[in-house]
Amino acid sequence: MINKVLLLVCDGLGDRPIPQLGNRTPLEAAATPNLDALATQAQCGMMCALGRGVRPGSDVSHLAIMGYDPAKEYPGRGPIEVAGLGIALEEGDIALRGNFGNVDEAGICRDRHCRHISDFRAYAAAVDGLEIDGVKFIVKPGTAHRAGVVLRGPGLSDAITDADPHKENEHLHEVRPTDNSPEARRTADVLRKFFVKAAEILRNHPQNIELQKAGKTPANFVLVRGAGRYRRLQPFQQRWGLSAACVAGGGLYKGIGALLGMKVIDVPGATGKLDTDLDAKVRAALDALASHDFVFLHFKAADTQGEDGKWAEKKAFIERIDRALAPILSLPASTLFIATADHSTPCILKAHSADPVPIIFRGESVRVDGVKSYGERACASGDLGLMTGLDVMAHVMNLMGRSPLVGA
Repeated sequence: MINKVLLLVCDGLGDRPIPQLGNRTPLEAAATPNLDALATQAQCGMMCALGRGVRPGSDVSHLAIMGYDPAKEYPGRGPIEVAGLGIALEEGDIALRGNFGNVDEAGICRDRHCRHISDFRAYAAAVDGLEIDGVKFIVKPGTAHRAGVVLRGPGLSDAITDADPHKENEHLHEVRPTDNSPEARRTADVLRKFFVKAAEILRNHPQNIELQKAGKTPANFVLVRGAGRYRRLQPFQQRWGLSAACVAGGGLYKGIGALLGMKVIDVPGATGKLDTDLDAKVRAALDALASHDFVFLHFKAADTQGEDGKWAEKKAFIERIDRALAPILSLPASTLFIATADHSTPCILKAHSADPVPIIFRGESVRVDGVKSYGERACASGDLGLMTGLDVMAHVMNLMGRSPLVGA
């Protein structure tokens, strides 16, 4: 009987046919002997996390796959990202995603990422702890240029617009309330005051002064977006009866694990980027199975390569994933292994799409079908047909013999 579960989510894995690959997707063109072997031992199908034709974000996709209905339980991107940075959120906190970027004197965003800066910890520390009108600002650095920003205080609301224009060489957006509540007006006002104060601090920061002397762009602004009000979600173990751990590199995915009460395991070398140590992450996930019933393992970089339109690099990263998964073939039959993605990121679009992604379930007494390789069109012929994200944990419970009986 199945008593353990290892869920692998390869972010943005799905794609569309590419002429240079013989009209195959990067996944179909990649050499994936281990994934193919796992597919031949599995029940296979396709999945649209939010349903057919719905283009999902990574946050809502993961919530759905974990069995949380985004339409009812989505707290907003900000609280998820911030939780992944290790910030202990409190009921009523307003959390936002942030970038350390550059805004000129005319209010034009010139650089959203400042990629030439390798370490943003000093910038975050400089503006962390500011208090404005009774609101405390908590600012912590994330991966690369990213940061988490939390507003903590009375009378706040997440009904505000983004400051981040989402594009370079466009004017910074003025944060405004999206409803007429005094809480929304107060939050927008306090956040605008924070921008002024933080920009002054960053403008005079020693690290920025040195950059300007070297003729490089300073990181002088905290661009924020994705406001959300923190609210406690039912812990994963309470919902599904499975103790759970999370192995991921990116802050968003650690945040999913943290919000759901999973043990978030920090793995040296797990960066969430192309240079991530896949082997170390797989080892950590397998080790975690010894003390947990359910382990969520996440790989990110296929998504970023898709967003950059780099089909050759996406194919190469998929082949790295496959090599790292060799130990999975030795998992006992009592461990259910699931391999899927949160969404497709076609290189031709350089963005998420609603195209379904492959999903396989491999473990004891699973009805193995005739699929012989792990790819979009191969898995489309599997017995599972087209699933949604909310179907995944329901199917896991069924395979573990834990599904509740409906009816007499």
